[in-house]
Amino acid sequence: QVQLVESGGGLVQPGGSLRLSCAASGSSIRFNAMGWYRQAPGKPRELVATRISGYNSHYADSVKGRFTISRDNAKNTVYLQMNSLKPEDTAVYYCNAVFREYDYWGQGTQVTVSS
Repeated sequence: QVQLVESGGGLVQPGGSLRLSCAASGSSIRFNAMGWYRQAPGKPRELVATRISGYNSHYADSVKGRFTISRDNAKNTVYLQMNSLKPEDTAVYYCNAVFREYDYWGQGTQVTVSS
């Protein structure tokens, strides 16, 4: 059974940085894509960044130039480096992994950007 475990969330001041990690366990499959979504209170879940198997990455316009996604395929882990954080980045961040028609989600980690 595939499990995605996120870590690295927390409270940070505007302009600060955080690095999220998501490790997949329970399987040695190589995911077609791994990425991050977020959901702020009262808003729908939205894509933040995704890394397709290989080297293609896609970012939401709101985070381009500030966030960087990376993958370590050997560790089945995906990272999200978040710089120049803004209060509007406050949300629960969810890790996502896709393998064929299967979609896996982590439990979410809270990121709060506030002074």
